[in-house]
Amino acid sequence: MLREGEFRNPSGCAISGIFARDGERLSGGTIAESIAVMHERSNGLGGGFAGYGIYPEYPDEYALHIFYDTPAARETCERFLERHFDIVNLSKIPTRKVKSITGEPLIWRYFCRPLAVKLAESQLDEGEFTMRSVMRVNSEISGAYVFSSGRNMGVFKAVGYPEDVAEFYRLEEYRGYGWTAHGRYPTNTPGWWGGSHPFALLEYSVVHNGEISSYDANRRTIEMYGYRCTLKTDTEVITCIFDYLHRRLGMTLTEIAEIIAAPFWSAIEDRDAAERARLTYLRTAFSGLNITGPFSILAGFDGGMMALNDRLKLRSMVVAEKNERVYMASEEAAIRAVCPDAENIHAPAGGEPVILRLKGEKDHA
Repeated sequence: MLREGEFRNPSGCAISGIFARDGERLSGGTIAESIAVMHERSNGLGGGFAGYGIYPEYPDEYALHIFYDTPAARETCERFLERHFDIVNLSKIPTRKVKSITGEPLIWRYFCRPLAVKLAESQLDEGEFTMRSVMRVNSEISGAYVFSSGRNMGVFKAVGYPEDVAEFYRLEEYRGYGWTAHGRYPTNTPGWWGGSHPFALLEYSVVHNGEISSYDANRRTIEMYGYRCTLKTDTEVITCIFDYLHRRLGMTLTEIAEIIAAPFWSAIEDRDAAERARLTYLRTAFSGLNITGPFSILAGFDGGMMALNDRLKLRSMVVAEKNERVYMASEEAAIRAVCPDAENIHAPAGGEPVILRLKGEKDHA
């Protein structure tokens, strides 16, 4: 098998997503079947999934999924967690043996919430406290990596083809209203467990096909606001940008799309005066968060999902629906595999966000 560095596939990587607007909880086996159709877009160096609504028994606790290199790293991390969180439940994440999945780390899961006394001392809200704690673990505790930290959601990823990763994590045993999936073909960073997609921070997760040429400028900008990008991976930066703009600043998803996939200045000039002023402000005030380069992304969040292409649409993205379900993927075949009679199949224009929410949910202003 050709490995990273021996062959470059500039349009590689596969993404797929399924969202039930009525909140019906769908088996993780469905998204695994969808992403498996695009097997040739991956090279076995990374696969993963994010599921929303999968932990209804712990709706208010943060579900921390953590990779450990050694038992000593686990002990160190657990001491940190016990000092800062009330741990309601902890266990190994259930897996099964899969021949192609090797070198797995220790994989643990913790349902927890910030200790009241620590939260009061910090003068932060729960989300910010948890985000900063995750950043500390990932940058300060050697051999420990929190790869999922949201409420009622979880990320499952590994080095391997996505269909094998789904089997490894027994994904068919989980049910959620929203699923995203990724098959990785790394071109600039190594294939390792933590570097597989999705990347997640609190309830935000991102799967991404493409290459971000503005990575260093985006990283330097987002790190000014307290984020620590330790993985040197462009998708990690996109996730932090979503958290900063949506959770911290309270921007709408439409505004976020207008920042990270900003319209060309020539397109802005064609708008009426009020819209021209608004878009000019977003491009100017948040220029460091404008993402350049080819990309298609699926961003998951609590109660919704967003699909977005770069403004030139240099990566493929197909969207379809059937009744209350919406399907998104790099290829139409991945949608047809799980919904043969899908309707309203179309390819969104570059920079045009497709924003999905559960019925009754609204994007905050």
